Amino acid sequence: MPAPTTPPLSTDVPSGRRTHPGGWPAVIAVTLGIFSIVTTEILPIGLLTPIGDTFGISDGTAGLMMTLPGILAAVAAPTVTVTTGRVDRRRMLCALILVLALANFLAAVAPGYWLMLVSRVLVGLVIGAFWSIGAGLASRLVPEAQVGRATAVIFSAVPLGSVIGVPAGTLLGQLAGWRAVFTVMGVVTLVVLAALVVSVPSLPPVKVTRLGVLRGLLGTPRVRVGLAATFLVVMAHFGTYTYVTPFLAEVTHAGPRTITLFLLAYGVAGIAGNFLAGTWVRRDLRLTYTAAACLLAFATLLLPVLATGRLGALVLLLVWGSAYGAVPVCSQTWFATAAPDAPEAGTVLFTSSFQATLSLGALAGGTVLDATSTTVVMVLGGCIAVLAAAVTAPVRMWGRGGAVLDRS
Repeated sequence: MPAPTTPPLSTDVPSGRRTHPGGWPAVIAVTLGIFSIVTTEILPIGLLTPIGDTFGISDGTAGLMMTLPGILAAVAAPTVTVTTGRVDRRRMLCALILVLALANFLAAVAPGYWLMLVSRVLVGLVIGAFWSIGAGLASRLVPEAQVGRATAVIFSAVPLGSVIGVPAGTLLGQLAGWRAVFTVMGVVTLVVLAALVVSVPSLPPVKVTRLGVLRGLLGTPRVRVGLAATFLVVMAHFGTYTYVTPFLAEVTHAGPRTITLFLLAYGVAGIAGNFLAGTWVRRDLRLTYTAAACLLAFATLLLPVLATGRLGALVLLLVWGSAYGAVPVCSQTWFATAAPDAPEAGTVLFTSSFQATLSLGALAGGTVLDATSTTVVMVLGGCIAVLAAAVTAPVRMWGRGGAVLDRS
């Protein structure tokens, strides 16, 4: 599929306001910012049951902690990016991280579930805006020859959140309670804020993203395919992974410490998948995306069958982690190649679609869980992942001409 043309961004900022590269310290600071956001977003996965017990709610209802941030992030990505288009990006990053710290501290002291949900609304606002602005900054922080490596480092924050954030949060929750986890995360976020202030240079917007640009991108076939693929694979993942802790407890009969180790192993596999995908997408984006969706389907469909034993559960979680570690790289690359002249706009669409589907997946999984069981949740997620693989497959049907290999 040839890359479609995209409408130009409507407003250029004078070239004199372009910034000099901030170097690797700035890249690391942005990476830490995304790490803190990802960790805060998915912390409830490992703490779902104790938080639910505290407020007297079911696991499915507690899953709203994953649903709300995704909904708000989907709205915040285009809204905040467009309305603050002329604001220095460094100031925006710092302000958003400060809001994230506030959200963590609110969660730590929440006297009722309602305030916990308020804190998650703030998390969603930060996710959408920070991702849309920060994910594409590598080209402004390092020399051109280092942009590819810097981008891979920034995106490594996603699996690192799973490797370090969720297992560490789960373990700390077992030792000191879930409120301590959010307190520590609030302190960590303030440290990240200091790193951003010290290392990131002034970043006046080079180009301003307009709503017309976003509407134009939505009209391109490649973007629409990317949206469909992102919807299906993220729905499959978060509809199941949000409830993996109760699944492991009920089906595998794993204790809290074993579940922590399993989540750690999943995260390590995610890092490997992230960097492998970073290499493979350059050779064949569609094939890499399809392979990730197929492995995700394989793992979730077989979990109810093979995860009754701990070894089977561990092996399938390793497959699952490596598969999902590739998804953000594939999805972001898809939108970036679909909108080469509008990188921030492409990132906005990636963030918005990703987060909206994350919330829908968590909500759908919670609804199914409350009505049936964690086993049914896994099977349905696997079926959706199969559909995702069909959308991204490099073999497409073209009428009477038969199957044609598509490596776009």
